Amino acid sequence: MMTTPAPYRIGIDLGGTKTEVVLLNPEDHPQLRKRVATPRRKTDEYEAILNNTVQMAEHALAQIPGHDATIGICIPGIIDAGTGHVINANITSLIGHPFRQDITRQLKRAVAMENDADCFTLAESLKGAGRGFAMVFGVILGTGVGGGLCFNGQLFRGRHGIAGEWGHMAVAPDGPSCFCGNRGCVETLISGTGLAAAYQRAYGRPLSAEAVVAGARKGNPDCQRIFQRFLDAFGRCLGGIISLLDPDAIVLGGGLSNIDELYREGAALARRYAFHPDPQTPLLKNKLGDSAGVYGAAWIGV
Repeated sequence: MMTTPAPYRIGIDLGGTKTEVVLLNPEDHPQLRKRVATPRRKTDEYEAILNNTVQMAEHALAQIPGHDATIGICIPGIIDAGTGHVINANITSLIGHPFRQDITRQLKRAVAMENDADCFTLAESLKGAGRGFAMVFGVILGTGVGGGLCFNGQLFRGRHGIAGEWGHMAVAPDGPSCFCGNRGCVETLISGTGLAAAYQRAYGRPLSAEAVVAGARKGNPDCQRIFQRFLDAFGRCLGGIISLLDPDAIVLGGGLSNIDELYREGAALARRYAFHPDPQTPLLKNKLGDSAGVYGAAWIGV
């Protein structure tokens, strides 16, 4: 009996500084990978990003016999389920625009689009650290904090398409102001930006998140104090996720996922704060690195 071959897949990862495209052949092996700078400008930025994304998709399509492939795009924002417009995007020029519809119109073919944290979670569930686990909660710890949820290799989006967006759970009513309009969001406490801001508030001088971590490791008491608060907040926030969702595994991504202490002290604190006497939820470092977003985008394609 003849079977239909698996399709070519195109994934595009739109980030604040770079845009990457991957073309996967029917065996799921990369046939093309390309990165370019994401257009950032004061005027007409949306149109420039739209055109750049379309051109990257067309470049990948030109490599395929018959020019036929599924296309998926991950963005640093959310597609509102009601309007189809982008909301809550770190690239603010996308907000309020029907980005998916505009790309679909220009390419004259269906395009799937998801949040970057969702694409990360999907990729790690299918081919990365979360492979083999039924329910995976994916976490991105970087400039901001994002999250996604996968069940048996399928994204769970929720009623409004915001499932997993724990970065904007307001957990500290008297905490720092967040760009979303609330105070004390997870993102203000355990992102790289939040870690640096905590040091600035405490000591009145700037220090990057990387420098705070390095200073804590060298025994600097100011850095140790701020870093310990960061680890405690990480444990509280992640312990809450374990209590709420009870996932089979949690996978960390983003620049801060390289902090080894998260998998020791942070994990121990998460177990302490979870509503279970001895939670065994594995806290795993990602395996796909910065490739997770673009691969996840390819695998959401329709």
